[in-house]
Amino acid sequence: MSQDTYLTGITTTGTPHIGNYVGAIRPGIASSKDPSKKNYYFLADLHALAKSEEPKKIHRSTLEIAAAWLALGLDTDNATFYRQSDIPEIPQLTWILTRMTAKGLMNRAHSYKAMVQVNQESGNSDPDKGVTMAFYSYPILMAADILMFKSTKVPVGRDQKQHVEMARDIAQRFNYHYGKLLVTPESVIDDNTAILAGLDGRKMSKSYNNIIPLFENEKGLRKLIMKIKTNSLEPGEPKDIEDSTLYDIYKAFATPDETKDIENKYIEGIAWGEMKQILYDYINDHIKPARDAYQRLIDDPAIVEKELLKGAEKAREVSVPYLAEIRHAVGIRALG
Repeated sequence: MSQDTYLTGITTTGTPHIGNYVGAIRPGIASSKDPSKKNYYFLADLHALAKSEEPKKIHRSTLEIAAAWLALGLDTDNATFYRQSDIPEIPQLTWILTRMTAKGLMNRAHSYKAMVQVNQESGNSDPDKGVTMAFYSYPILMAADILMFKSTKVPVGRDQKQHVEMARDIAQRFNYHYGKLLVTPESVIDDNTAILAGLDGRKMSKSYNNIIPLFENEKGLRKLIMKIKTNSLEPGEPKDIEDSTLYDIYKAFATPDETKDIENKYIEGIAWGEMKQILYDYINDHIKPARDAYQRLIDDPAIVEKELLKGAEKAREVSVPYLAEIRHAVGIRALG
């Protein structure tokens, strides 16, 4: 049986937060240590160009995200960890795939449709106001990311499944015209992955400005946890774990036995201040060793750069010969 190839992309548009950690970073790092899997992890800095016009922000985010994954123990010997822009074969493949992509397919992209809807609801005469070609066609770049490394499995959230389906559609159309060169991927969706709420009770997201940065210093971490929204129940009153942000975050970090103990404290009517202190202590103890390693990497970014270049060299051992096959298939060949 052939080995599955897993691919995970991380867009470089912000600092990692605890929602990223429990949802993607922690399971990704565990997978990187599994010798039965071939894993690719990349920093999607070309994708970031479609979302941000701030060069300093993209540059800083690339460092912070790479440092976070390394500090938390990503196995770069077993897995391949690289920066998207260090693989020139990816934009070349993107253009080849653009030839095989119907405009109607891009019209159906959820993100594009959402922006058009916002424009229409706000009364704009141009439904495409604010839509750049990078934003409109980034699913093709995503398809190139996936197809370049013959990925068979792509772990995604349910809201990202469409991108893998698009990559499949594009690959199938290419294979129909040029022969079966591209591997059709499958999405992997883990319904057990925790999706954490932020400080205000909404989904933790940079766009809501409600995140808890993963490597916030101790004083800042405590301050943020103390700001988490709770209801007005008094100490001693039984409390419900349902829709409790404090409980959900604690459960995402704690063991089943520790979680059961907190559930009992909720029944007994634990005070919200006490629960916030427990949560702070637990997360701080859990993150502190990696926080120290992260700060060392932030202070010496040359170490991070070396790891990314090592990963790019490893990745290009696959991408260079594979793109040569694809170029030959579409007619871009030596003349003699």
